[in-house]
Amino acid sequence: MEYTRRRVLAGLGLAALEAAMFPLVKKTAAISPRGPLAAEMGTGTCPFRLAVITDEITQDFEKACQIVSSDFRLHWIELRTAWNKNVIELNAKELEDARKLLGEHKLRVTDIASPLFKTDWPGAPRSSQGEIHDQFHADFDASAQDKLLDRCISLAKFFDTDRIRCFDYWRLEDQKPYREAINAKLRQAAERCAKDNIVVLLENEMSCNTATGEELAAVLKAIPDRNFMLNWDPGNAAALGSTPYPTGYQLLPKNRIGHCHCKDVVRMPNHKYDWAPVGGGIVDWVGQLQALQRDGYHYALSLETHWRGAGTPEASTRSSMDGLRKTLTKAGISC
Repeated sequence: MEYTRRRVLAGLGLAALEAAMFPLVKKTAAISPRGPLAAEMGTGTCPFRLAVITDEITQDFEKACQIVSSDFRLHWIELRTAWNKNVIELNAKELEDARKLLGEHKLRVTDIASPLFKTDWPGAPRSSQGEIHDQFHADFDASAQDKLLDRCISLAKFFDTDRIRCFDYWRLEDQKPYREAINAKLRQAAERCAKDNIVVLLENEMSCNTATGEELAAVLKAIPDRNFMLNWDPGNAAALGSTPYPTGYQLLPKNRIGHCHCKDVVRMPNHKYDWAPVGGGIVDWVGQLQALQRDGYHYALSLETHWRGAGTPEASTRSSMDGLRKTLTKAGISC
């Protein structure tokens, strides 16, 4: 067996994951059951749960919470990494610290933005995508995914959310021979989560097998489970050269959209892409936001800045949040 750096890291990660599982499950058993999501904190007239992925601001989770709550005046965050660790690898003390900070700043978690199924599909040709994209402090091979899912479910309960984000494996040049099996794995995850009343959110990701509205529509048709929904990311679709709105969005079953990432994209002269502050790229965010409101979407609209043109993650996120608010105003939406 060839012990590559990836394989060694994945093994270490799995060991850490197994070590963390029991304390978290034991702890979550002691907390009160989650209340209905309808009993939300006040959001004024905003039809969406306006949120930010905290690590887009800083890895200092306390500072990120302070900025989201006090400066951005929001009630929601999306949880992916904190203190330079993926959320799935936070230890018991770090998890308690995170939950305490959320309470102090009156913040709720939209979803666990996990790396579930962001790995190579076993038996398929090795994808090049896994080596060039940010793993957000996580790298688990296919054999670790069932334990990873259990960990995500425990985290969702711990942070009082009913949503877990996932992917559908690194993008293959030809996914057709494996698509049915990939769908079966996603369906299995949805069935497992349904036992705990948890929604699985498939994100369209340009480095994974489902990247565009067209591809999302096909997967949702193949997996009709009500708790299998999508994390619609127009920026990711645009990065691959698709037109997310109106073209891709028109194909999506609107009642299956359970989360939305907000970022923007510019096309480069070399036919590649770069990120941009919201409102500064090619995504028709005004039209997209109006359509989401018109179609009754009321879940998270979560800023995933990615763009770093303002010099630092914090400054760039502040600039992109300003762009998002201005775009919402242009769309006639008060948030």
